[in-house]
Parts: sequence; C-alpha cells; structure tokens
Amino acid sequence: MGRRSLKLSENRRTIIVEFQKEGMNMKLVFVRHGESEWNALNLFTGWSDVELTDKGVEEAHHAGKVLRSLNIQFDHVYLSVLKRAIHTGHIVLSELNQDYLPETKSWRLNERHYGALQGLNKQETREKYGDEQVLLWRRSYDVMPPLLSEEEAAKQASDPRYKHLQVKDLPQGETLKTTLDRVLPIWQDEIAVDLLDGK
Repeated sequence: MGRRSLKLSENRRTIIVEFQKEGMNMKLVFVRHGESEWNALNLFTGWSDVELTDKGVEEAHHAGKVLRSLNIQFDHVYLSVLKRAIHTGHIVLSELNQDYLPETKSWRLNERHYGALQGLNKQETREKYGDEQVLLWRRSYDVMPPLLSEEEAAKQASDPRYKHLQVKDLPQGETLKTTLDRVLPIWQDEIAVDLLDGK
C-alpha cells in the first residue's frame, strides 16, 4: 500500500497506522477498550460482556483527548458487539465531537474467544495448569484453549447479538489463527474497502 508509518500512544491503547497510496493519505486507528471489570480482577474475558471500570472510562476519555490533540477525524467507526468496546468508542467520539459518525458493530471484531478459560483468574489458571501451558493457550498461533461446555455454548448461541449466526459459526474457543480467520472477512470486505476509498 505504499509508504507506511506507525504511531503508538504512551499508554499503548491507541495505535495509528498511516498509509500513502497514489498521493492519498489514509489513517487507520486502533483503540483498545478501557479497563474492564474483569481486567481489574485479572480474569480471562474473551467474549464475556463486562462493563468498563471507572479507570476504563478515564482511559477512554484519555484516548479521545490524545486523538483530538493529533487532529484525528474519523469517517467511520468499526466496533465489536461487546459493550466495553462500544462504550469506549462512544466516549472517544464524544471527545472528538464526532458522536454523529456512522458506525458498524460486528461480532467479527470481538476480542479473542478464550473458551472455558473465560471468567477464570489468570494467576489461579497458571497455578493449576502451569505457566508453560497457559502461555501456549495465550500466545501460540494455533493452540486452542479448553472449549466452552455445551451448556455455555448453548447460552452463547441464544444471545441476541449472535442470533443471526449459525451455531457452527460461533466459536467455543479460539486460537490466534482462528481469531484472524474470523476477522479477515470484515477487514477485506469493509474496512480495507473504506481505506482504499479514502475514508
């Protein structure tokens, strides 16, 4: 895509990727959601839909202020269907006075699904399974964490956010590879198209 540059905010929650193609400047901004209740408790979160903490709300405001100081203006916002991401996005847009922007919410942008690890304390999980095994589940490209139980999978399938999906398309756990496979369609069909259209 031509020349590229990367900027990382001091708190590492905001990444700005700049592209140049055929004289056109494009920016893609990634903002990590603010601290969630489960982040604060050191729990695996994945697709569990938990609120931001007060600190997380402040982090979202800070991200918006950082982007405002860089004169960033958006054309479109892409969000996961998880409220911590939605609330963070709305706070950032409010700081930029861009509450009116069109937004796309997609399950394809959800955080990695940690399967049966979701809701477990990370330290206790390391003590139970060992540092090496937990590191494999978290950081290797293609090692699957333990999957959701059938009961939890059925509960997930009944969630209104996922009712339009076939049960077979809903993960019960994900590797980094399967997460990438899930995200690629929205990247290729929507986000990259918007970028190439100058948005």
